[in-house]
Amino acid sequence: MLRRALIPAILLLSACAKSTPPSPPPAAPRPSILLVTLDTTRADAIGPATPSFNALASRGLSFAQAYATVPQTLPSHCSMMTGLYPGGHGVHENARYLPDNQPLIAERLHGAGYRTAAFVSAFALARRFGLGRGFDVYDEDFGKDRAERAAKETTDRAVAYLTQPSQQPTFLWVHYYDPHYPYTPPEPYRTRFAKNPYLGEVASMDEQLGRLIQAFDERAPGTKAILLVSDHGEGLGEHGEAQHGNLLYQATMRVPLLIAGPGIAAGTSNEPVSTRRVYHTILDWAGIDAAQSLRAQHEKVLLAESMKPFLDYGWQPQVMAVEGKLKTILAGRTEVYDVIADPAEMHDLSAAANLSRETRAALRDYPIPSADAAKPSNLDDESQRKLASLGYVSSGTKPVVRKNAPRPADMASLFPILDRASGLFVRNQYAEAIPLLEEIRKKDPHNLDAALRLASAHSALGHERQALDAFNKAEAIAPGSRDVRTYLALHYARGREWERAVPMLEQIVAEEPDRLPALEALAVTRERQRRIEEAVRLRQKIYAMRSPSGAELARLGEMEMTLGRTADAIQSFEQARTLQGTKFTHDLELGVLYLADRRLQEAKDALDRVPPSHPGYAMALFKRAQVSVLLDEPDQAARIERARQRADATTRVLIERERLFIK
Repeated sequence: MLRRALIPAILLLSACAKSTPPSPPPAAPRPSILLVTLDTTRADAIGPATPSFNALASRGLSFAQAYATVPQTLPSHCSMMTGLYPGGHGVHENARYLPDNQPLIAERLHGAGYRTAAFVSAFALARRFGLGRGFDVYDEDFGKDRAERAAKETTDRAVAYLTQPSQQPTFLWVHYYDPHYPYTPPEPYRTRFAKNPYLGEVASMDEQLGRLIQAFDERAPGTKAILLVSDHGEGLGEHGEAQHGNLLYQATMRVPLLIAGPGIAAGTSNEPVSTRRVYHTILDWAGIDAAQSLRAQHEKVLLAESMKPFLDYGWQPQVMAVEGKLKTILAGRTEVYDVIADPAEMHDLSAAANLSRETRAALRDYPIPSADAAKPSNLDDESQRKLASLGYVSSGTKPVVRKNAPRPADMASLFPILDRASGLFVRNQYAEAIPLLEEIRKKDPHNLDAALRLASAHSALGHERQALDAFNKAEAIAPGSRDVRTYLALHYARGREWERAVPMLEQIVAEEPDRLPALEALAVTRERQRRIEEAVRLRQKIYAMRSPSGAELARLGEMEMTLGRTADAIQSFEQARTLQGTKFTHDLELGVLYLADRRLQEAKDALDRVPPSHPGYAMALFKRAQVSVLLDEPDQAARIERARQRADATTRVLIERERLFIK
């Protein structure tokens, strides 16, 4: 049984690598460095479809047995940017946050005098998840309501950046996302690869890679060093996995890796290497630290993991070790493959394999995350929908961990159903999600996440009896679960019996003060109880934990205005207007607040934006007339008269009593 306690990352690394003499530092001046990460690109996708990659390979060193540390975008990139396995940096799946105490490659290069820039192509790598530290530029502009951008758009931006003159050596990271499902390559690749659109996506990406490399060679200052690597591969149906993230077979774990630059002789290495050593190689080129660089290819055992099925569903945790030609997967039981003789991993050699002491120790000592690591990141609904549009939906509950949990490889038939059900749920398509969630529960009765999503879907649709029945079944799966209590409280909070939710939510928040769904529901109930000051305090805490929407900020502004907190209300409304643009409908309130704060010109502009169709238009005219008098505008008399003509019962009295209007 794998040990569950985390061990220090340094022990994890030292258990898997031989000590090697440091490589000589690169010749001065330090090179400019280009790191290109190719998302979802299998090692065997490199070939006739990738002439740009091949051209660079002819002048660099390719690694035929390079392995990702985890088959998901964010944690894999965290390994490349920190030099650590996920067991060391603590990010095991997408939509989690890299701790601030983990030094990043960009921070180290920036501190050493490099100018640093990153251009990423998918929301899964948005700055909020922690990889932006150390970059002067972190370009994550995917466009309005989009979660990704094509390689051409990313390349255009990176090339434009390279046109800016600089005497500093440059560290440029460019991330391409194109080969992700669904595979929809642009022409001419759509036609050329009609029978293999995945490869068409790779070929289209490779065209932009060629543009990028040419621009970097021509425009980056000084000597040049380039590193190309994929974060993980794609299952394409092998071992029952259509995409990636759940299993540790070669289709998703063996990736292309190529380095070209100072001290690199052209050729191919067949020695297994980990993509985490991207970090060490870049430090080596920059003259900071040569230890564990890919220029010194010695690594006794390399490791990888796939914890998503464990953290989301409570299935067996999975750890992988590669030593020489043997690859071992530990997930409830052990599988061993000779990946050179049997690259498709069809023949399990575990019955006869004699694993080395180092491999056995590395597998035994790899730190399995606590089930508490499944706690979801504090993302707003829009962010969750963006991740779902990319095919990434994580669990919202702590899994039920049990000794007899299924092996992920044995549950492969559920992967597409789980992905589709999760995506529908996050997009609020509850009626479509319910039959899929029912199917999951039949095939995996201990899946707490599916049970709670089923209960919540019925609750959202107003199916009271079915929702309570599903909550009872969830309680039977995980007696005393705080997740079950939370979602049941949310069920009551949205219905006619909302008062039943109040003591439940109060207890949950007392036990776990940062439990975001409970905080949000409690804030709503405080509004219903007219305890506005507490509701505001809760909302402010919530928005410090996640980004609020424009509508949420506008509602906060209304409550702050009710409490007489003028400055706070102005700030909330201004932020809401920035987010909502032409959909902002609180210019009357903002104008009144500006007037109260004696910001007359801003009050004038806000009140002028209130349309005649607004139900408070009469009040807007009255307030605008006040502003006009205070600004001593030449048409103030006409504005007062217009306010009188359009007055309602409320403003008619105010106009007659207003001393500013008496001359």
